[in-house]
Amino acid sequence: MVKQIYSQMPNPKVVVAVGICACTGGVFKDCYNIKGGVDTVIPVDIYVPGCAARPESIIDGVVKALALLKEKQEAYRQEKRRSKTDGR
Repeated sequence: MVKQIYSQMPNPKVVVAVGICACTGGVFKDCYNIKGGVDTVIPVDIYVPGCAARPESIIDGVVKALALLKEKQEAYRQEKRRSKTDGR
């Protein structure tokens, strides 16, 4: 389900994994039904460890994600411009 939601998100994408369970599987990593961290299913850009993750850590992760999103948006726009000019 997470993979399906990820594929429906528009580009550019930024993924933040919050909490040790999302990052690595946490204490459940050896269970038969746990695949590991979310990065085994979708690419993760920012990791916020903790059990439970502290609010200031989550805020820091979101701030980093917003900066990364801005970078990705600019790169995405430049790539679209290049593909338009190359296609003419």
